[in-house]
Amino acid sequence: MTEKSPQDEPSGPQAGPEARPPEAQDLAGDLSQDLARASETSARLPVGLERLAETAKDYARGAKADNTNRAYAADWRHYAGWSRRRGFAPLPPDPQVIGLYLAACASERGMGARGEPLSVRSIERRLSALAWQFAQRGQKLDRSDRHIAEVMAGIRRKHGRPPEQKEAVLAEDLLAMLATLDHSLRGLRDRAILLFGFAGGLRRSEIVGLDCGPGQTEDGCGFVAIEAKGALVQVKGKTGWREVEIGRGSSEATCPVAAIELWLKFARISHGPLFRRVGGTKVAADRLIDKHVARLVQKTALAAGVRGDLSEGERKRKFAGHSLRAGLASSAEVDERYVQKQLGHASAEMTRRYQRRRDKFRVNLTKAAGL
Repeated sequence: MTEKSPQDEPSGPQAGPEARPPEAQDLAGDLSQDLARASETSARLPVGLERLAETAKDYARGAKADNTNRAYAADWRHYAGWSRRRGFAPLPPDPQVIGLYLAACASERGMGARGEPLSVRSIERRLSALAWQFAQRGQKLDRSDRHIAEVMAGIRRKHGRPPEQKEAVLAEDLLAMLATLDHSLRGLRDRAILLFGFAGGLRRSEIVGLDCGPGQTEDGCGFVAIEAKGALVQVKGKTGWREVEIGRGSSEATCPVAAIELWLKFARISHGPLFRRVGGTKVAADRLIDKHVARLVQKTALAAGVRGDLSEGERKRKFAGHSLRAGLASSAEVDERYVQKQLGHASAEMTRRYQRRRDKFRVNLTKAAGL
């Protein structure tokens, strides 16, 4: 019997594909219905085309990450509900109505999850979600229309702020967080998650999406190959596939590869998802959800007293899965190019956003100019 802790449980009914709303399931339009309408002589598609239509829909569903699909579906439901309550039809897209919706998102309370107006970044994502959802229904949204473009320009000008960054978990912080974990099966798993996520600079979705080997599950986004000098991770992230090298540590206690080996040994895992739910001494077959990583970082950071100068609420907001990536970028004293490659960033500028304690004035153009 597996454990049902809030850290390991799926977050509500929306976590399963069967519970997704129709707009999330039909990511590329209902191809089978389109083909059926084109066939005037048959009430049903030929078997070959029916199967091909289902295959095409499966590919279309996989075009975006599950988290993106869920977010886009939630954004569409919010917009459709807002439109109907105000007497507007969600379809076809009306730039004036969408401009009003964007203004409401920026200025009215209750538009976001915390009861506050949305941030500029969240509004931009909602606009992208609407454009994508309209496209799936065969209707184009002109984002350059003045009713949309000028409203968005005003929102950015008035409400735009630098992005709020998650606190970096530095190496010394990580050691203190590891010390809060026991040596149970769950403790071994969580120790491996923290060490592997930190050393690999992995996103939380990439951590829980790992398998023990290639092609072992349909929902996996990467796999691990353990070698004498470390572990090679093939991971499919936002920018496509990349290879991540995770070398062995200077001691067994802090070695991410040794932590993985220990977890696999005592969990008796050799195939399928790498990180799974644990109940007592039993290991489930299904993989963890990515929210577990964020909760784990928050919980252990609080328990270890990291950033004890802040209130508990502030610390909860500042620590999440991205804290591990920021921690590696800030702690590794190597050429920036290697950090950029490990994190899978397309530009050095993006990597610098993760470096919380880099020498920001190493290049002094004031003195270089002669002042």
